[in-house]
Amino acid sequence: MLTAQSKHKSYADVRRKDLEFDVEDMVFLKVVPMKGVLRFEKKGKLSPLHDVFHVSMLRKYVADPTHVVDFEPLQINENLSYEEQPVEILAREVKMLHNRGIALVKVIWRNHEVEEATWEREEDMRAQYPEVFED
Repeated sequence: MLTAQSKHKSYADVRRKDLEFDVEDMVFLKVVPMKGVLRFEKKGKLSPLHDVFHVSMLRKYVADPTHVVDFEPLQINENLSYEEQPVEILAREVKMLHNRGIALVKVIWRNHEVEEATWEREEDMRAQYPEVFED
């Protein structure tokens, strides 16, 4: 029995490592939903974030200048929403629907990546944002 236990321990120890963090070290915190069914309180609020975590929930962060995110300040409305502004039209396409062509344009929005470009109706875009079509 001891032989089997020591064998399993040696296999487990290969993957295991001691983690040590200093004060002010940058770390990633693993925040995934817990398994099982959880119910919100009657008010529908989430529980506040706890400020003490087990070390197994932390991963050391290695500084990388490519992780810095450029951003432009947003004008926030009183209801905590903001107005989307188109930056550029990437493509134009006509979709046929019941023998009728619908013109679509692929739009890049400010503060969004190219991968997040959306297809919008050209008619609506021309009415709402005519400055994008001026070339």
